Amino acid sequence: MTRTVRSILIAGAGAWALVAAGSLAQAADPFKLTSSTLEDNAPLAVKNAGNNKQNPNCVGENVSPPLAWANPPAGTTSYALIMYDPEGRGGLGVVHWVAYGIPASVTGFAEGEVSGPSDKYVGGKSTPGLAHYFGPCTPPGDWHHYTFTLIATDLDPKALEPGLTKDQLFEKLNGHAKGAAGLIGRFRRP
Repeated sequence: MTRTVRSILIAGAGAWALVAAGSLAQAADPFKLTSSTLEDNAPLAVKNAGNNKQNPNCVGENVSPPLAWANPPAGTTSYALIMYDPEGRGGLGVVHWVAYGIPASVTGFAEGEVSGPSDKYVGGKSTPGLAHYFGPCTPPGDWHHYTFTLIATDLDPKALEPGLTKDQLFEKLNGHAKGAAGLIGRFRRP
């Protein structure tokens, strides 16, 4: 074999190795948020709706859906989780849940686990002023979309004080967000 042919074969093998390594990197599973009871953009169960006797639109049991996540970005040390209804309040939006300081070792919440306070996260402040999950209280009419957004951060789980609103949390996460995963559940009053 001539030196030229050998050089071409070595260069070709090196190029193939780079392409293969790039393909493997692209094949890595993405950061994702899932639920065993909710497909993306599917209806939430009635039991997941809010329960407030003073509000006739709250027709549920306030049972939080199970949530699980996998494949966080490298360098993740904690998570934040927001549940938001962009159609609520006539389009001004309703924040149903603000949670953060979730340690990277936590990979999900069981059904109903966050319907009240939990030691697995720091509670922020939702539009109704609650520090835990509060399900949909959708008025009669069209479907509302409830967006669950999980944000991977490089912050220590104890870095932020309790009671932050969504906007205050986002300000504190600026420069610390590593990536996000989302899941949408829809709801309308039965």
